[in-house]
Amino acid sequence: MARSVFFENFNNFAEQSLSEDLIVESIRIYGHDLYYCPRTLIAKDEIYGEDAVSEYNSNYLIEMYIKSFDSYEGDGTFLSKFNLEIRDQMRFVVARRTFNEEVGSVENLLRPREGDLLYSDMMKRLFVIMYVNDKPSFYQLGTLQAYELTCEVFEYSNERLNTGIQEIDDIENKYSFTEDAFGILDTNGNTIVDSNSQTIVQSDFNFDEQLQDTYADNDEFEQENEDDGIVDFTEFKL
Repeated sequence: MARSVFFENFNNFAEQSLSEDLIVESIRIYGHDLYYCPRTLIAKDEIYGEDAVSEYNSNYLIEMYIKSFDSYEGDGTFLSKFNLEIRDQMRFVVARRTFNEEVGSVENLLRPREGDLLYSDMMKRLFVIMYVNDKPSFYQLGTLQAYELTCEVFEYSNERLNTGIQEIDDIENKYSFTEDAFGILDTNGNTIVDSNSQTIVQSDFNFDEQLQDTYADNDEFEQENEDDGIVDFTEFKL
């Protein structure tokens, strides 16, 4: 037996709008303000889908609900074979209408994108969007009202940060291994290079110091080699 034709639960525009209004209002009451920083691809590798020269040049203040209210999720902090890794995750919920009005219409985005950044001034942490779930609630009253964003603590890898938020932009100045971060710019914002296409850097840039890993044991091994006479096969003298 088919359902009653006297009750319309999934094609009622007024009810759908009411549900969306309640979700938007709830997030504004119980949510938190975050800065959404869209990523700009510069040299995308079409095979691997990666871009080693990504840029973040803008920010948008937008309210989101923190769904991971209890604590961080994910793998947490652990010691891998590469180094100490932090895999703290959080889930945020943003209303579709809010995102479209605050970010989508300006940046011409259909939805939040993986790879974009979220900065929480309350937690003083920068997150990168790992996965966007566009169906967190399955067609409530026949429509979709929100996105659920699974985010992970951002791991900096020489991206260019010009968001306008001092706490974010300072990350590039502190951890960047590239000369571009210390290059001298012209009036159009382009890096000035010499006749050999090398970046002309500021006087306070020291390439050796920028590449120095504070956790490396090179100096300790070299000193131990000198004290104990360990054979170093990389040094061969005639």
